[in-house]
Amino acid sequence: MDQEKLLFLKDKAREARYLAINALGNFGVGHVGGSMSVIEVMVALYYSEMQVDPENPKWDDRDRLVVSKGHSGPALYSVLAMKGYFDRKELLTLNQPGTNLPSHCDMKRTIGIDMSTGSLGQGISAAVGMAIAAKLDKKAIKVYTIIGDGESQEGQVWEAALLANSRKLDNLIAFTDYNKLQLDSYTDDINTLEPLTDKWAAFGWFVQSIDGHDFPALIEAIQKAKAVVGRPSMIILNTVKGKGFSFCEGVVRSHNMVITQETLKKALEELNYSEQGV
Repeated sequence: MDQEKLLFLKDKAREARYLAINALGNFGVGHVGGSMSVIEVMVALYYSEMQVDPENPKWDDRDRLVVSKGHSGPALYSVLAMKGYFDRKELLTLNQPGTNLPSHCDMKRTIGIDMSTGSLGQGISAAVGMAIAAKLDKKAIKVYTIIGDGESQEGQVWEAALLANSRKLDNLIAFTDYNKLQLDSYTDDINTLEPLTDKWAAFGWFVQSIDGHDFPALIEAIQKAKAVVGRPSMIILNTVKGKGFSFCEGVVRSHNMVITQETLKKALEELNYSEQGV
């Protein structure tokens, strides 16, 4: 990856973090940890790898993204606003009464959302269905989905994984946000996923494991996955929950936490990014 593109993507990630933490701080509470851990992959998809058209969000030949871990909606909303799907001022209505930006992704309310999610395990199943439909319609599109590590303890995830390989869905590229934490504790303390890479490989998927905050690694992994023929791809993203802010990095309570105005001020100081820089 050339230096100019790398700097561009890093700047977009900082912008997305600014918008997301500002929106969460405006409401005072929300899913900080799992939103911040997926910023880089969302920026990589929307600014480098996905075929989309913000001016025609229902374009039939667009690539699809299903954020199965639907509680990371604030991250996705920020990137969609940056891309021009809706006015970024709407971000300050996050979780407010009557908002189009609820806590979890809702395709009926938010322009640019391809699937309503939040019931853990269901998003990846929907993505598998979309990939099958694309094959039947002979459409050359890619379906992407992001699942959580806590979510991966759901049996439905593995039922979807089995079907995806059975149907040879090489148009399906999935990511596991492997930040090692879930709502109540460390993932390993509740129900370990290890060896996660071997599990997905055993289900017949093409598997890669990378640093989920490293843009060159992300772009390379996605492009390798695009070239795979005859089976679906899983990219395991080794991430840090709450990435970017000292008060929540690697902290269990960051899953859904209170953000006071003092905390928000500290976050923005650490990010060193202002609205004028957007």
